[in-house]
Amino acid sequence: MASALGMLRQVCGSLSRSRAAVRCLCSRAAAEAHHDVIRPAFPPLQSFSEEESMMRDAVKKFAQERIAPFVSKMDEDSVMDADVISALFEQGLMGIEIGAEYGGTGSSFFSSILVIEELAKVDPSVSVLCDIQNTLINTLLTNLGTEEQKQHYLPRLASDTVGSFCLSESESGSDAFSLKTKAEKHKDYYIINGSKMWISNAEHAGVFLVMANAEPAAGYRGITCFIVDRHTDGLHIGRKENKLGLRASSTCPLTFDNMKVHEKNILGKVGHGYKYAIGMLNGGRIGIAAQMLGLAQGCFDHTVPYTRQRVQFGKRIFDFQGMQHQIAHVATQLEAARLLTYNAARLKEAGRSFIKEACMAKYFSAEVATLTTSKCIEWMGGVGFTKDYPIEKYYRDCKIGAIYEGTTNIQLSTMAKMIDQEYDG
Repeated sequence: MASALGMLRQVCGSLSRSRAAVRCLCSRAAAEAHHDVIRPAFPPLQSFSEEESMMRDAVKKFAQERIAPFVSKMDEDSVMDADVISALFEQGLMGIEIGAEYGGTGSSFFSSILVIEELAKVDPSVSVLCDIQNTLINTLLTNLGTEEQKQHYLPRLASDTVGSFCLSESESGSDAFSLKTKAEKHKDYYIINGSKMWISNAEHAGVFLVMANAEPAAGYRGITCFIVDRHTDGLHIGRKENKLGLRASSTCPLTFDNMKVHEKNILGKVGHGYKYAIGMLNGGRIGIAAQMLGLAQGCFDHTVPYTRQRVQFGKRIFDFQGMQHQIAHVATQLEAARLLTYNAARLKEAGRSFIKEACMAKYFSAEVATLTTSKCIEWMGGVGFTKDYPIEKYYRDCKIGAIYEGTTNIQLSTMAKMIDQEYDG
């Protein structure tokens, strides 16, 4: 009883102090309001640090000046311009979270998300190149690499070497861990045989992170991550796919024919590859959400000015109420997608649980990109259906958002599973 009373006094004392603090804050707020000063207790979700703001503004300028002139031709030719790739490295955008001691920018995950978003506003193909490099390749090597591996690969990834993540196979898509590629141990090296499909960045990559099963009897618990250099004997890069969208971003099949990889090139621990892949894909989904968000915003930004200029029946298209309601609706969806994406990124950066939020951001941003690009073509009318304007390209590019790094149905299933767990209690 005494113990309970003591606890009650502590609680009451805390409440009393809290009320006093609230009264103090209210008094201060009233005084500040009198002088038109607003000091929120917590910053809005779209508040950025000085470094984040500077990076976002710099990337916006860079994308307009160094990428925009090449977008149409890169899409038409299905080729990423070498000068664009070089420029990404020159600007430090391929090693955003790599530490300065390894030649990287030494910035944050949230900065990566802002960069991915800004690049996608101009060209989603360039954005995905940057996304994979930063959210998958660099992060895996930074978190799991030995010091020798970091010294060897991180400076290259920050300065001139594109990386590629190799997980998917012809019979291993959403069921990612049914992969058939095997790694057989021989003395101090492994012989890898198998194949991969839908491997982004493969055409330009200088290093590949390959998931192969080193202990097939253990099932997915034998999956191991190997670091493979481009010119390794037995590695064959196939012809890139002729795709609907993201045409400048290379997507190729890979074949491993008795490919010899030294055991020192194992990234992390043998048999832990499935854990690493899951962890990276969870964070990578935030990157895809940022890509879809940027894509949708870029399309919207190209279209709304057109509706304000084109005149029909004696007034701007924008002035018709039916059009205004559609534009306002899409703008609201864009804002919701942005808040979901930024929140997931901030949660990850704070070291808090973010898996459900990442799935929500990726799922919703892909849906919003589909809605936005479709509506923008309608608002543009006939010209929106032509290649003279970039709207149809955004429309083609957005479809992949519901497919890669976890399909929409996989996101929904993951969310439902976590919601179910939340009510266990």
